Amino acid sequence: MLTSVWPHALPLLAGLIGLIIGSFLNVVIHRLPLMLEQQWAKECAEFSGQDAGLEAKTEPVFSLSQPRSRCPHCGHPIAWHENIPVVSYLFLRGQCSACGVKISLRYPLVELVMAGLFYFCVTRWGGTSTAVVWCGFSAAVVTLAMIDWDTTLLPDDITLPLVWSGLIVAALQWNPGVSLSDAVWGAVGGYLSLWGVYWAFKLITGKDGMGFGDFKLFAALGAWFGLTALVPIILMASVLGAVVGMGLKWSSKLREGGYVPFGPFLAIAGLTALFFGPQAILRWAGLGLL
Repeated sequence: MLTSVWPHALPLLAGLIGLIIGSFLNVVIHRLPLMLEQQWAKECAEFSGQDAGLEAKTEPVFSLSQPRSRCPHCGHPIAWHENIPVVSYLFLRGQCSACGVKISLRYPLVELVMAGLFYFCVTRWGGTSTAVVWCGFSAAVVTLAMIDWDTTLLPDDITLPLVWSGLIVAALQWNPGVSLSDAVWGAVGGYLSLWGVYWAFKLITGKDGMGFGDFKLFAALGAWFGLTALVPIILMASVLGAVVGMGLKWSSKLREGGYVPFGPFLAIAGLTALFFGPQAILRWAGLGLL
């Protein structure tokens, strides 16, 4: 077999797939919030009776596949050879081929991050079901982090399947070290802990401290890593969030309302736990085997 001659063949193939998946995730990150907004606007119109007695409106199709990707500045359709992960960005020198407007560096970075995560998962677990499911976990978490940073939304379309998939993976014993019982209690503990913090903060200040999507994402991390991983994950996420929040405030770059989304920091903590293990976070914090 090829892998016996060249042991890095399978991880490199996984990395290549990760590049392609990363390119697709860029589309999801941009379009899913817009699709949700369109859906919410339609539902609001229906509930308010604005469409009563009117013929159904024909709206242009907008989905993850349609319409074709275009330059947001000039509307230039993106050709296939301009959409090759990382390569096209380098070939175009980070600019639209039609109008010359700069393309965000985020696009190749997301692709490279996904390539690295897929490579890591397959290097660690080989060509197994465990590697495949952790690749899927990585893709979902990166997507949630980017969407939340852009829009302060953590869509149920991703968070809820991530919770259920964590439980299913544990039930199928594809996640070494996390039993079904541990996954269930991890999901319960993750959700209820942030739910409790949310209501305590609201009762004290009268304000919302975080969104319900954060509860669901933390529940998903509990389902994937187990109950005992919740403390190191929330510890790291909280420290990162505080540091970044203070940095943004100091540089006057806080968004309107002074709100910093918490989801990206939960995601970073989750990926750190994937790479090094939850207990490593506690050791870095000097808390040993707490």
